[in-house]
Amino acid sequence: NAGTEADVYISVYGERGDTGSRQLLRSQKPNKFLKGQTDIFAVEAVHLGHLYKIVIGHNGLGSGNGWFLDKVVIKDPITDLDYTFLCHRWLDQGQDDGNIARELTVTDASTFPGRQELELKREETWAAEKWKFQEGNTLQFYNSLTRGFICLSPDSRVDARGDKKNKYGKVFFMWMYA
Repeated sequence: NAGTEADVYISVYGERGDTGSRQLLRSQKPNKFLKGQTDIFAVEAVHLGHLYKIVIGHNGLGSGNGWFLDKVVIKDPITDLDYTFLCHRWLDQGQDDGNIARELTVTDASTFPGRQELELKREETWAAEKWKFQEGNTLQFYNSLTRGFICLSPDSRVDARGDKKNKYGKVFFMWMYA
């Protein structure tokens, strides 16, 4: 439920002004704002110079309107510069702080050293670890305080009795410290 069916709006601010509120209408994907998807939009505007912030949000309408936004990257076709605005938060009245709009400032190498390296590392880590969360896998967490396992089954059942033995055979497990 990290995607949204609500109407999403963005305002882009630069040294020469702003775009005003623009609805993001046509993605290069058939369905926009789906979980885990990257959408690409073309927004026509006068050249704003160097960008420093955006305001992005949605109208809160439609079923499943809550949205988890990872980041926004704006590519300036005139200067060939990329401006990254990190969010990593919910835009949802029922999640996080309840806001459905966020003001995000540009993130560049001077404000966040090693941004590209960290993003690459995050993507590499997820690529290496995502198999653990595929359908059909059972996750076991070992609690060192109780010395028992907490199991999350593929059918969404949680066994939190803290069994002292691994009754599910060889599956992945994580250590959980109290």
